[in-house]
Amino acid sequence: MAELVSMDFEAMWRALLPVGRASTGGYRRSPFASAERECLDWFLEAAVARDLRIESDGNGNVVAWWEPVGAAGPAVVTGSHLDSVTEGGAYDGPLGVVSALAAIDVLRERDVRPGRPIGVSVFAEEEGSRFGLACLGSRLATGVLAPEKAAALTDRQGVRLDEAMAAAGVTGALGRSAWLDRVGTFVELHVEQGRDLVHRDRSVAVASEIWPHGRYRFDFTGEANHAGATRMEDRHDPMLAYAATALAAGEQARASGQRATFGRIEAVPNGTNAVPSRVTAWLDARAESDDVLADLVSDIEDAGRTRSQLDGTALTLTPESVSPSVAFDASLARRLARALGDAPIIPTQAGHDAGILSGAGIPTAMLFVRNPTGVSHAPGEYAEMADCLAGVTALADVLEELAS
Repeated sequence: MAELVSMDFEAMWRALLPVGRASTGGYRRSPFASAERECLDWFLEAAVARDLRIESDGNGNVVAWWEPVGAAGPAVVTGSHLDSVTEGGAYDGPLGVVSALAAIDVLRERDVRPGRPIGVSVFAEEEGSRFGLACLGSRLATGVLAPEKAAALTDRQGVRLDEAMAAAGVTGALGRSAWLDRVGTFVELHVEQGRDLVHRDRSVAVASEIWPHGRYRFDFTGEANHAGATRMEDRHDPMLAYAATALAAGEQARASGQRATFGRIEAVPNGTNAVPSRVTAWLDARAESDDVLADLVSDIEDAGRTRSQLDGTALTLTPESVSPSVAFDASLARRLARALGDAPIIPTQAGHDAGILSGAGIPTAMLFVRNPTGVSHAPGEYAEMADCLAGVTALADVLEELAS
């Protein structure tokens, strides 16, 4: 059995690993673009080779169904996503998809006859790397995002979401997905984004919750001017206000044990010898509770406004997406932890499609596979093959438990 799992998983992983990999070692699997579409084609071929029935929706999501004779009732669905952040790692998303297919292979080898249908899902634009809204496919599928709002989203080149989807061959209407009505339980396997399991010396854990998190756009406006001819005391430089705000964000998050990151910035006119007229920066903030998150963002905004007033500049804050805290089904988490030999139950600070489905009322759980580096969203993201195989076995055990 272990040898079969290894053969199936490793063969699939080798096939998918080169797709979208840049010379830097990072991955560029942008949603609805060539590398991500190649990954999806790989998934469809792998699913058809296993005689799974393919179902897609107008949001770019795909589900491959295993529906043995006699399987009925609410389905058990697993899976993840295939897109990546720019210069991302190999494991975030694809590990959950490959492991799901391998888990079905394991169940068939065990001669398991599931009493419920089992689905393997691939959600679109989970990372929000192209259109700025994380978990886009699951938000549309659950109906929490209005189709007209989604359609009008644009990437950095000004391409609308609906245009990108049409160019990628995605057909059908945006909006709530009918296939989701069949889902009784959802389980997502994911590489751990941190080192909790390293410290516990465990290969696999079950998730307890997702911290609330949001993306906020800070627009600092000032006055464009010459970098050499303008005296420092005569400037209205929004870059200084931004810099002070970024420093304040790091200090406040560090002091309170929360997370605050300015990871993207745009300056206008973006000239080396010019004082900018505008600086736009995006804050990613995460905290242990909704109230703590709101206080953290408010404190960062206050710091920005205080500095802006000193510099004669202005600040406008726009929340672009805010996801509240998610507490996964506690009884389901305990049940799965027991089934996995008292696996640890741990929180995560990262957002996932599982959180969107949980928020929509679907009983949901997550499994984490140990990441020895603790690195995520970067080329250093990693999982040992032995831990990956332990994750496949754990997922198979969970699916057998839930679909019996």
